[in-house]
Amino acid sequence: MTEATLVTDAAPRAAARTPARRARAGGAGVRRAMVAPTVLATLVLGAYPLVFIVLTALSESSLGRPLQSWVGTANLTDALTDGDVTASLARNVVYALVVSAASTVLGVVTALALRSATSRGSLSRTLLLLPLITPPVIVGVLWKLIFNPSGGLLNTLLSLVGYHGAPVAVLSSPGWALVGIGVADVWEWTPLIALLVFAALLGQDREVAEAAALDGAHGFRFFRSITLPTIAGTIAAAFLIRLVLAFKVFDLVFVLTSGGPGTSTSMPAYLIYQAALQQFDLGRSSAITLLLAVVVTVVTLPVILIARRLHRD
Repeated sequence: MTEATLVTDAAPRAAARTPARRARAGGAGVRRAMVAPTVLATLVLGAYPLVFIVLTALSESSLGRPLQSWVGTANLTDALTDGDVTASLARNVVYALVVSAASTVLGVVTALALRSATSRGSLSRTLLLLPLITPPVIVGVLWKLIFNPSGGLLNTLLSLVGYHGAPVAVLSSPGWALVGIGVADVWEWTPLIALLVFAALLGQDREVAEAAALDGAHGFRFFRSITLPTIAGTIAAAFLIRLVLAFKVFDLVFVLTSGGPGTSTSMPAYLIYQAALQQFDLGRSSAITLLLAVVVTVVTLPVILIARRLHRD
C-alpha cells in the first residue's frame, strides 16, 4: 500500500473523528458549566470560612479588627489549657452521645409504632412533626415554662401525684440542668429520626416479611431477624445526623440556662458565642472552633465507617 493510499484512507477517518471530538468538547464544557455553581458555592460557603477561621485562630484578632498580628499557636494553647474549654468539650462529647442514643432508640420505637398504624395514624404523624418544625428558641421557651418551679407543668404534675415538698428547680440545679436541656433536645429531634426510619420501613419488602411471619417470626424476633438488618444502615445514618446536631447545641443552652448554673451547662458553641460576640475575641473563638472540629471529627469518624459498612451489607 502506497503512502498516498494511506493518506487518502486516513483523511475520511480524521474527518469523522473531528465532529466526535467537538461533541465531546462541547459536552465537557456543558458539564463544567453545570458544576461551576456548586464549586463556587463550596468555595464561598466552605473554603473561605475555614481559611478565615484558621487565620484568625493563629493571629490576634478582634471583631472589629481581624488579623492584627501573627501569634502562632498561642490562641490554641490558651484554649487547651483553659479548664472551662476542655471541660465543655468533654461535656459536649458525653452530652452528644447520650442524647443521640436516646433520640435514636425513641425514634426507632416511634417509627415502628407509626408503621403499625399506617392506616389510622395520619393525625399521629402530623403531631409528630410539631417539635421538628418548631423553632429551637421557641422549644427552649416552652421547656423553660415546663421546668419553671413556680407553677410549671413539671411541678404541677408532681403535686397531682402527691409530691408536696420544695418545688423542683431543674434548670437551677448543677446536677440536673444539663439533663433538662437534654430532655428538650431529645423531644425536639426525635421526630427526625422517626421520619427517617419510618421511610426505610415503608421500603421494606412485604413478601419477605410475610414469608418470615409464616415461618413463625413475630414480635421482637421478627424485628431482630428481619426488620433490623434491613434498616440498620438508615439507623446508623440517622444516628450520625443526630450526633452532629447534638454537637452544635446552642439555642437551648442560651435560652434555658445561659451556660449555668456556674458553668455546668456550658458547651463549646456557647463559649464561641461568648468569645466572639461578648468579648469580641475572634482569636479565642476561632481556636475553640478548631478544637471542636477536631473533637467532632474524632467522634463521628467511627460512626461514618460503621454507617458505610452497614449500607454496603
